[in-house]
Amino acid sequence: MKKLLFSALLLSSVATFAQEDETNGGVAQDPTAVETPAEEAPAPRWTKAGSASLLFSQAAFNHDWTGGGSNNVAANLAVSYAFNYKKDKWAWDNNIFIDYGLTKVDGDEYTKKTTDRFEVNSVLGYQLNNPQWYYSFFLNFKTQMTDGYKYVDSQNRTLINKLLSPGYLQFGPGMLWKKSDNLKVNIAPATSKITTARKQFTSPTGSHYTHNFYGVEDGKNIRYELGFYLNGYAKVDVWENVSIENILSLYSNYLDKPQNVDLDYTANVVMKVNKFLSANFTFQAIYDDDAARAFQIRELLGLGLSYKF
Repeated sequence: MKKLLFSALLLSSVATFAQEDETNGGVAQDPTAVETPAEEAPAPRWTKAGSASLLFSQAAFNHDWTGGGSNNVAANLAVSYAFNYKKDKWAWDNNIFIDYGLTKVDGDEYTKKTTDRFEVNSVLGYQLNNPQWYYSFFLNFKTQMTDGYKYVDSQNRTLINKLLSPGYLQFGPGMLWKKSDNLKVNIAPATSKITTARKQFTSPTGSHYTHNFYGVEDGKNIRYELGFYLNGYAKVDVWENVSIENILSLYSNYLDKPQNVDLDYTANVVMKVNKFLSANFTFQAIYDDDAARAFQIRELLGLGLSYKF
């Protein structure tokens, strides 16, 4: 009898323990209670992203090579950094871009630039009732960072531009259509454009005088324009490791030859090999009749290191 009583008490204790373990911390839950969903964390107001790539190319020939050619080495560094702000109906997108390249050909006196670009873009927007449309105000600034030369031959060169000569500053109100960070268009029908230049390029007595230097009148430091501006950006992932980035800018000066539209188009194709290695192709076409009455074309293809931060 004692054994039966002990067994019954043991089974009762085990059943009671199992029931408590199914409750929250040993406290029984009301089966009719509704669980309150956890509050979602607010979206971050600032989003930041950057990328850097360093491309290399080389050609080398020994003294017995009869096919012709010159030893050369080239390198190109590109850095892009975006920092965007979003709060309620306000959106502020910013981007800094640096692109610089050099090449050295055996036998040439000078190391030559292949690319030189410093650019800042900023767009402030206030969202309308349609979530894809914003009132906007934009600012764009670009120039080259180091002296640029025209080479007469491998031993002689002439200075043709330098930092802020020319420099371009554009700003104005408009409308922004933004479907996502990868697809957006800004239209600004009342855009001010300021071109800057040093007097060594614009003064007839200057050391490197050029008549109508990038549209700046002789003896002046700046040129002011008012016109229509459009900027479009589209980035598409073609495959898992291949993306194409398209950037288009158009500008028409109301004050002088509005039919001559300035165009700047860039296509960047990135083919990732792995986390740190990629192949990059860049195509850029520029038309600005104040600089040259023809299309300026630049292409770059290389394999190198890439890093996102």
